[in-house]
Amino acid sequence: MSHESASEDDGFAGFAVAAWPRLVRTAQLLTGDFHEAEDLVQTTLAKVYGRWRRVPRDEIDVYVRRALINNNLSRLRRKRVVHLLTPVLPDSVRHAYAGHAEAVEQRTALLEALADLTARQRAVMVLRYWEDLSEQEIASVLNCSIGTVKTHARRGLAALRAHPRLGTAPVPHPHAPTGVRP
Repeated sequence: MSHESASEDDGFAGFAVAAWPRLVRTAQLLTGDFHEAEDLVQTTLAKVYGRWRRVPRDEIDVYVRRALINNNLSRLRRKRVVHLLTPVLPDSVRHAYAGHAEAVEQRTALLEALADLTARQRAVMVLRYWEDLSEQEIASVLNCSIGTVKTHARRGLAALRAHPRLGTAPVPHPHAPTGVRP
């Protein structure tokens, strides 16, 4: 292995280690399941590694987010086909979160509400409100227009506000302490 190749590999390894927690958190919001999120991030990073040399260094975050979103959309398509071929749909497995019962209930309700959104609306909600990306950055990640991002955001927020599990309570921000409004 040449010195140049080793340094590029080291650059990827450093990026992957630093980005792992953030990517898993984003993927968990996209998938609704911690284990699927880890699998999604691992698959995404494996694909990114294969193209690591060709990714412009100033676009790494956008490239990885786009890959994560696209891999999630592909996962949903594959899952949809499996569900169509399965005679009985399996019960969904809930991931138990440690902590106060009310915070767990709020988070569960939020994940259920996010799961009811379309994949694109969910991606916009996660990128906007958890990743704190601008509309321009989201448009770049999703490879769509700013108007499309605004439409998905508006419809996603309306769906979250109307969701029966969320009711009229404010949608909790994932980083806010329990009981604090965003």
